[in-house]
Amino acid sequence: MVGVQVGAGATGTVPWAALDHAALGLPATTDLPSARALDALVHAAAGVAYLKWFEYRLAAAMHAELVEPFEDEDRRELDAFTRCAATIATTLSVTQWAARTLLTDAVALRDRLPRVAECLRDGVVTPHHIRTIVSRTELIEGQCYAALVDADIARALRRPGSWSPARMETMIDKMLHRRDPDAVRERRDAAKQNREFTVETGRDGMATAMDTRSAEDVAALAEAVRRLAEQVCPKDTRSKAARASDAHYALVTQTEFGCDCDRPITDCRYRNIDLEKFAANSPRIVIHLVTDTTTLDGPVPAPENERVCPSAQHLQRPDPDTSAPRPQAETDTDTGTGTAVPADPAATEPSVSEPVATKPVAAEPVATEPVAAEPVAAETVATEAVPSDRPIVTARTGDSGDSAELDGAAATGSAADYTQGCEEPIGLDFVDGVGFLAGIGIISGAHVRDLAADPRTVIRPLGDGTDTPLPATQPSNPYRPSAALDAYIRARDLFCTWPGCNRPAWDGDLDHITEYDHTHPERGGQTSASGLGAKCRFHHLLKTFGDFVDDQYPDPSRLIRTITIPEGRTVLGPAFTGHDVHPGLDTIVFGDSPTPGKPPPKPTERQRPAPRTEQKHARRRQERHRNRIRNAPKRHPPDDTPPPF
Repeated sequence: MVGVQVGAGATGTVPWAALDHAALGLPATTDLPSARALDALVHAAAGVAYLKWFEYRLAAAMHAELVEPFEDEDRRELDAFTRCAATIATTLSVTQWAARTLLTDAVALRDRLPRVAECLRDGVVTPHHIRTIVSRTELIEGQCYAALVDADIARALRRPGSWSPARMETMIDKMLHRRDPDAVRERRDAAKQNREFTVETGRDGMATAMDTRSAEDVAALAEAVRRLAEQVCPKDTRSKAARASDAHYALVTQTEFGCDCDRPITDCRYRNIDLEKFAANSPRIVIHLVTDTTTLDGPVPAPENERVCPSAQHLQRPDPDTSAPRPQAETDTDTGTGTAVPADPAATEPSVSEPVATKPVAAEPVATEPVAAEPVAAETVATEAVPSDRPIVTARTGDSGDSAELDGAAATGSAADYTQGCEEPIGLDFVDGVGFLAGIGIISGAHVRDLAADPRTVIRPLGDGTDTPLPATQPSNPYRPSAALDAYIRARDLFCTWPGCNRPAWDGDLDHITEYDHTHPERGGQTSASGLGAKCRFHHLLKTFGDFVDDQYPDPSRLIRTITIPEGRTVLGPAFTGHDVHPGLDTIVFGDSPTPGKPPPKPTERQRPAPRTEQKHARRRQERHRNRIRNAPKRHPPDDTPPPF
């Protein structure tokens, strides 16, 4: 056997361009029509993922040979890991930091996330997502449940659908909070104690100030800075970032802020902004949080099957009192109240979830201040978890008189099926819920309760815990969704539903998937849960004025979302939504949209061709219908089994 080196920089290597493209599944040329170019681009992306997996495997092999034998006794100034990384950095002509990152990720995928590595090998996940997964799972290193988190993440990655970086982070954080609630709570307590304000002197007479605070405080501060920075005329010469810096300094020091255009003050009303008047006249700052009543009530006893570690890699507790297995009765008691929450890994299917028995939480009085300038409705309502668990909406007022509104949906649990494991208690004696903070991501149950305990917080449950349908539209306008439906759509979608977009759903628009026909509402899309979707302003405009055709319709197990690009390729929508964070969203029911009355008779006029907009909407409706017919066999393959008679 003769080995052939592939690559550049080594003697006798074969350049990639000289390889047989057909053997690699690539076209012989890149001069292709756009449709074929997209096919080749998708195939090349899968190839890049495989090559990156192969690169990680090679780096892990180098680590096994050059680092692992010396980890325990290496006392050199430059240890084995540094020397191995330097070897890679020198060979590839990259920085030492890049080589260390490659080596670290390779070891993490080999030892901590082997199933995630298989997803990379198979082209299920792209290389730029791997760094996110590795970095956000660092704290499970050496824990017995690391294999369970690895399996949960891999199962979620293999779902049909697309991933954005923000959805990826939300999915991972959801699973980590579920597997290790105690560690998450301890880390947040330590982080709160270590909050700080630092100043770093830079070059050219500049400096950087950094304030580390709770996520909701920083989100409120960023929104206040953004609003003040927008108080300029179109002739302002500063960049958006520079205006934000000036606005932040003005808010902190209570100094003047204004437009820097060269027009006289009589021509530009933004030359001098009175901060006190601006703060008094500005609408409230609203921050949305999705949570449930069980999370507000606090941790509940874990079910029996969750108190025994299902992992084959279990490590005993460091507490010497638990060096021997404890009797099961000592750890599995205190369930006489009937309160039990099953496991809730985000990757499991909602069909195996179980309801959580808790008492309803009464809604606190709702704030009456106007929120006219917010992109969402002021009277935002939360979503419901399960019939016995009323969801909540909370709103928290900022220190400067602004308020932050927190909307809640519900979470139920579902236990993963692992057949192997040890018999030692893992310490998961209690199960806690999580919350989703718009623009931030998953937060722990303790964090949610801290926000709910703030006297400025408003809690708004949705529904009364029964199957009574909620109104879908505003009474006077069937085009406008009700506050309940508005909150439900945003809590369900979490982010813009366009593949790859990170914009929070709370900052975007609610779009009628099938275009609403204002002239004949019975012909167009309906204002309903399955007929609306969250989109950021850019993708909303792209769908409206471009040739992209989106679709959304319920399937027996999930909500199917697709985007058909102008070249004809159909791309699946998000693989992870609010249903995976709070499966209880499935129980929310909305009434039918009101049937519009008979339109008033119009005067007889000459028949003219349909306007261009109406023609475009009709074409899109036809294309959606064709796509559904074409994709139906893929989702529901025919059953060839003969009937039992």
